[in-house]
This record gives sequence, structure tokens and C-alpha cells, in this order.
Amino acid sequence: MIRVGSGHDTHRLEAGYPLILGGITIPYHRGLAGHSDADAVLHALTDALLGAVGLGDIGDAYPDTDPRWKGADSALFLAETVAKLHALGWRIGNADVTIFAQEPKLGPVKAAIRENLARLLNVDADRVNVKAKTGERVGHIGRAEAIGCHAVVLVERFDDSVSL
Repeated sequence: MIRVGSGHDTHRLEAGYPLILGGITIPYHRGLAGHSDADAVLHALTDALLGAVGLGDIGDAYPDTDPRWKGADSALFLAETVAKLHALGWRIGNADVTIFAQEPKLGPVKAAIRENLARLLNVDADRVNVKAKTGERVGHIGRAEAIGCHAVVLVERFDDSVSL
């Protein structure tokens, strides 16, 4: 059995925050604002994994109303979600991630993000793809007010003895 999940996240760019995408800190004069570290890539990926197996979304699992998650490293959300999937008899087939950012240019860091996502997902790097798109100067992405991410994952059932 296979399932597909889709996730999306967007955060405002603001001064005074580090820019963290896919667990990689990127030198830039603004970062993403949010309750946790606002890593839109890890949030979208976590959302996609949760959705693939019917566990709701990141807001259900890690609500921004919970003080435990204030300033949290989003890698924790992803690690806990991957562990939940494995406990339920699922493994990750592949992940495809598209980051939407007018600036900074992400071409130089896409490979590092891909390698880190593969490490966090515990899969080979050839099972992860990272793309970067600008907003063509249209909308909140194009005006460099925000960065967004869309993630799609495929998960495969490896243990049918675990009930869903």
C-alpha cells in the first residue's frame, strides 16, 4: 500500500530572526517569523507526512498555542513525525519540496538542504528533491515579504501487522 501527502507553509520575512530552511541556517538580513523557528520547509514536510497517513496536520500535532513549541527547532517536529510513521508501519518512499522565495537566491544552498532533509528523513539523498522558485515579483512572495514551501511525499506500508 502506498499513500501520498501534501503540505504547505508560509512565513513572513522579518528582521531580527535567523533564516532557517530545511534545517540549514542561511546568511540573510531577515528571517522567518513564527512561534517555533518558522522553518517553512520542515513545516511543509511534516504536514505532508502527517497528511499521508491521516494524522491531521502540523497545527494539530504541534499547535502554536502550546508554549512547549515556542522557539522550537522544527527538526524536532519532523523527527517525531517520522518516528510516528515508522511505529505505524510506514516508511518514506520519496519527498519533493518546492521553496518559493524571491530572495535570497537559494540555488547555492539547495544541495545542502537536500542532504539535510535526507538525513532527517533517514533516506538516501536520491529520494529527496529540492526546487527553488521566485515569485516573479508578484504577491507576497514576489515582494520578498514571505517565503513559502510546498512538499509532496510518498509513503509505503512496510508492516501490515500494525493497525492504523
